[in-house]
Amino acid sequence: MATRSRAALPALTLLGVLAGVLLGVGAYTFHFAEGLSYLSSDPAACANCHIMQSQFESWQKSSHHAVAKCVDCHLPHDFIGKYIAKAENGYHHSRGFTFQDFHEPIMIKPKNAGILQDNCLACHGDLVHELVGGVNGGTGEVQCVHCHSGVGHGETAGLGGPGRADEIEGNAS
Repeated sequence: MATRSRAALPALTLLGVLAGVLLGVGAYTFHFAEGLSYLSSDPAACANCHIMQSQFESWQKSSHHAVAKCVDCHLPHDFIGKYIAKAENGYHHSRGFTFQDFHEPIMIKPKNAGILQDNCLACHGDLVHELVGGVNGGTGEVQCVHCHSGVGHGETAGLGGPGRADEIEGNAS
């Protein structure tokens, strides 16, 4: 029996070292990426990543700057839904930035566009209920950002899309 435990010792040591390395690398990455900041509602956390800098700067100049933070528009308002969405978005962002396989310019995905629409209606539903027809959930509904794209981020110039300077004919490098 003593022989068996001695043979298992190198395997257990190796397993412990590997677990320690993984834990250390994970802790360093979480610290380096300012992971705790993503648990807050501070808009500056959204700009931790350089690719979101133009969105952050345009929000600072927008009409909603004084009344809404990023989380007010881009995350569900219920506690559980908010942190599930933060976890999903965090996973997709970290995966995309790690492997550099994200769409540029960064674009809102359909699920997050639905959250955005629901949040527009949570604040402005009484004003537009006849036009929009209730909370987003079906297809073909009027999307607030169709007409009000500049509300959350001010002017859309510099946020990507077909109006980017490098996409305008003659300016491509």
